[in-house]
Amino acid sequence: MYRSLLLLSTALLLPVTEAAAAEQPVLIRRPQILVISFDGAGSNELWARSRAMAKKVDARFTYFLSCTNLIPREAKKGYAAPGQKPGRSNVGFAPSKEDAAARLDHIWQAHLEGHEIASHACGHFDGKDWTRDDWLKEFSTFDTVLKGAWQANGVGEREPKEWQDFVENGITGFRAPYLSATKALTEAERAAGFVYDASGVAKGPQWPESDGGLVRFALPLIPEGPRDRQILGMDYNLFIRHSAGLDNPSKSIEYEERAYAAFKSAFDAQYDGERIPLQFGFHFVEMNGGAYWRALERLVGDVCGRADVACVSYTEAMHVIKTGQRRAAPASN
Repeated sequence: MYRSLLLLSTALLLPVTEAAAAEQPVLIRRPQILVISFDGAGSNELWARSRAMAKKVDARFTYFLSCTNLIPREAKKGYAAPGQKPGRSNVGFAPSKEDAAARLDHIWQAHLEGHEIASHACGHFDGKDWTRDDWLKEFSTFDTVLKGAWQANGVGEREPKEWQDFVENGITGFRAPYLSATKALTEAERAAGFVYDASGVAKGPQWPESDGGLVRFALPLIPEGPRDRQILGMDYNLFIRHSAGLDNPSKSIEYEERAYAAFKSAFDAQYDGERIPLQFGFHFVEMNGGAYWRALERLVGDVCGRADVACVSYTEAMHVIKTGQRRAAPASN
């Protein structure tokens, strides 16, 4: 479905001669889509850094938010994931109300800047054994936490007037923690009204697929390292390969170069080839001395300013696939 919607568009370019204009229309290639996403979206410092990165080249990212990042530790007992004791979360909680309030400001400003806020559930638990109702409970908790977040963190007077509608209608995408997608999750996503799921893994870049009203995106395997071994295009997977999941800042520059080479090579293969949408995933954690964030900043700076590259969110990627055009940039705030 989506592949067929992205046939090459045709249009006349400025001709070398008038005769050429009459006889030789030139095919214009589809834009190369690059989707950058962040799981968890915790650190306020990295919220600021990612937004600044995007502004330089008019890129728009997707932030898969874990809702416990808006619950202060003092209130953590109010959250209970399916099958878990109250107050448990694999990604912790906001250290204070002030910290959570600052994150709310980042979320709203990012939304106004054209970025996408999507759901990563709440406590980052592996839901492989959860039922449809378990997932629906977690989705409901996510909505409840977000709707009450400004009041709960002592800044109710700052809540944007559009916030409630944004939570109700503006969060349309989901990525499962640990990419743990199941049939029960799919059923719950449809029931909850999600438009797309980005929990998939593919052997390489592939077109999103339509599945009973739910659009499915899959992070690709890409070649990496001196032997071009395949690895998921996500910072955490590089972290595990490079240093077995243990921070090794002494090799940070080496890891950055390897990561950048892998990202850029995967990008170039599509940009110079079929132009299948490319996706990379990141976390709000600076692993191996920040190697992967620096590699990301280099990639975004190198490619996102090109006229025929669309560095967009998942939702906007669907629009570009259908129309071949980006949406207009949001008004300056």
